[in-house]
Amino acid sequence: MVPAEEGKGPVAIILRKTIVLCITLLLGGCAIFLHVRQVDLDAWVGQPVSALEKHPFFVTRPVVRTRTSDGTEIWNYVNGKNIGTCSVSGSLYGGLVDYATYSSFSQCMQTVAACNNLFYIKNGIVLRYLPVGTGGMWCYTTQALQPNQAGPMNIQ
Repeated sequence: MVPAEEGKGPVAIILRKTIVLCITLLLGGCAIFLHVRQVDLDAWVGQPVSALEKHPFFVTRPVVRTRTSDGTEIWNYVNGKNIGTCSVSGSLYGGLVDYATYSSFSQCMQTVAACNNLFYIKNGIVLRYLPVGTGGMWCYTTQALQPNQAGPMNIQ
């Protein structure tokens, strides 16, 4: 009987398969919790802007607003660190900025790790919600990000 080569015996094979299975389950489990859910995005369509302005998560984020040539407003609620590097003294936050300024801000944000929560709004109604990750950041949504949430929350 020839001894099995080191690392290729039945115990080593079972151990390797178990490790691969555990890693697969762990990564799969993370994917369940860290992704954008379409139901959360769809919940905003047709909502009045007042629901967005009162939402406990979005009211705590800096927002950069612009208006496109067809009158659609884009509200970008930025969830990230060091976003001030893309705004001169915070001058972008608050009122509407022209599209060229917004475009420069968006270009700068490509290098900043953040989730840009983009809301497309027309006539005071949300048309679309689109989270966009920049700088290697992944966006995710939960039921807590849907409209009409009024309770406490701890979302990072």
